Amino acid sequence: MKKSDIKKIVKAGYGKIAKSESSCCGSGCGCGGGGVGLSQSISRGIGYSDAEIKAVPDGANLGLGCGNPLALASLKPGETVLDLGSGAGFDCFLASKKVGPRGRVIGVDMTPEMIAKARANARKGNYANVEFRAGEIEKLPVDDGSIDIIISNCVINLSPDKPAVFKEAFRVLKPGGRLMVSDIVMVKPMPAAIKKSIGAYVGCLTGALMKADYIRAVKDAGFGKVEVLDEAAYPIKYLANDPTAQALAQTVNASSKAVQEAARSVASIKVRAIKG
Repeated sequence: MKKSDIKKIVKAGYGKIAKSESSCCGSGCGCGGGGVGLSQSISRGIGYSDAEIKAVPDGANLGLGCGNPLALASLKPGETVLDLGSGAGFDCFLASKKVGPRGRVIGVDMTPEMIAKARANARKGNYANVEFRAGEIEKLPVDDGSIDIIISNCVINLSPDKPAVFKEAFRVLKPGGRLMVSDIVMVKPMPAAIKKSIGAYVGCLTGALMKADYIRAVKDAGFGKVEVLDEAAYPIKYLANDPTAQALAQTVNASSKAVQEAARSVASIKVRAIKG
């Protein structure tokens, strides 16, 4: 499948999610209030505190992450932060409080519905130091050497050209700038029934690189001091509640055994790197 076709399908999938109240839109999930509760439960499970979850406007947390990149980012007042694939703005709003009024947070997302939702949330929460830009993470609408730290949460794995993403990240960072991302990687090959589905791609599954290839792509972009700070299995219950995983099961008739095998094939990692 062409890279452009993958982008169109991913954009459509996340556009649909943006129009709902959380990542949970399938049968039995309970959209609306139940969906919001699921988003909060997922966020707690991947490392966000109750205080962080409650600190953002309603609708900003869609439960789409696979970790908390801010937990180890060590943001400082006055810094400029860039969020790759900012969604409805959850991590941007949390970063806003850490960098303070002298700091700045920029979110980039390619999905129009997500940009609209994030901007509405920013107005709702009166976040004066946060802006959202429409664009692709392989070609960032950001000036060279203008960013102190880049964060991203379970988004780079969706890109059909991950090396380009890391090269762009390197370009826009200041010398000494940091990359701090949470993402999904493969730790063993995905079952064939899952791998062939584009639904699984939107659900953060088959778009993932093998862990070693992911780290190599970061290093090849020019980054130094590349470290995997944390690695954990991605809970099967989160995959089961993901709307795209549900669609996958219906589309390819994936058995529960296949879905469980898919969960054992992926891991959530936190990666930190420095632009020398």
